[in-house]
Amino acid sequence: MPGTTAEHAARLSVAPMMDWTDRHCRVLHRQISGEALLYTEMVTAPAVIHGDRDRLLGFDAAEHPVALQLGGSDPGELAEATRIAAGYGYDEVNLNVGCPSDRVQSGCFGAVLMERPALVADCVAAMIAAAPVEVTVKCRIGVDAQVPEAVLPAFLETVASAGVRRFAIHARKAWLQGLSPKENREVPPLDYPLVLAMKRAFPDLRISVNGGITSLDQAAAFLAAGLDGVMVGRAAYHEPYDILADADRRVFGGAPGPGRLEVVERMRPYIARHLAAGGRLHQVTRHMLGLFHGCPGARSWRRILSDRANAADAGLEVIDAALAPLRGLAA
Repeated sequence: MPGTTAEHAARLSVAPMMDWTDRHCRVLHRQISGEALLYTEMVTAPAVIHGDRDRLLGFDAAEHPVALQLGGSDPGELAEATRIAAGYGYDEVNLNVGCPSDRVQSGCFGAVLMERPALVADCVAAMIAAAPVEVTVKCRIGVDAQVPEAVLPAFLETVASAGVRRFAIHARKAWLQGLSPKENREVPPLDYPLVLAMKRAFPDLRISVNGGITSLDQAAAFLAAGLDGVMVGRAAYHEPYDILADADRRVFGGAPGPGRLEVVERMRPYIARHLAAGGRLHQVTRHMLGLFHGCPGARSWRRILSDRANAADAGLEVIDAALAPLRGLAA
């Protein structure tokens, strides 16, 4: 039996993605799948401690199970940020050991921490001691000239010794010099067999694979091969219905998901509350552009939302207009 709700939900999760997986995106994804684990964008520990906490950490109760991803490398700061996050009710706190951006490197966190497993162990030990919320790690298979077959098992062993039991592994190296963050998501070759080998080497750890996964069929194949979870990134954002709508049935043994039109109807009350609180329509609908991917009328849906949702007075009537060519859609 799963030890926590988040652990069970991690059989399928939507990856943390900067500028994408904000609270509005997560509410949309939750309307499609009631089970998948959702992640915030990465937030740095100093920002949590010193910044606008409600803006950075606030979320809708409907998002559960939801995990916060933290960036940092100072055990004390990460412990304090974890304590604060637990107070907001997150189901999991995840430490980023995979992001390759220049800003992350200069702050000595993200993928550069693959070179400092002992420091990562100190960080997660402090986080675990700070609050009764599960602490997990998202990492790469290595960085730069490291040999993943040697580095990754040593990293997992060291960090697991500090109390972490669940890892999401992006099955690519990160090249900290010479590749942009975008290129680091696409250029280094994927090594899925190594991630599968880590599950065989560490059967007591719960290991999810991330990177290059573009379909629910592919996710199901990884689960059938023995991995504990699959984390989907860009495909879940750009084609959310295709990835998430049948996940509750196929991955979690539950009921089929709602139709696309029902997803829009489920979003209406949330959007109405957002607008009433002074929010703008495009802040929500920008995440909904791919909802009808592959359907007749999808191009019109995207065009109308893109053209009209940015207006200061845009309201639910824009969604009605965008839906007009899709009203006969059965799914």
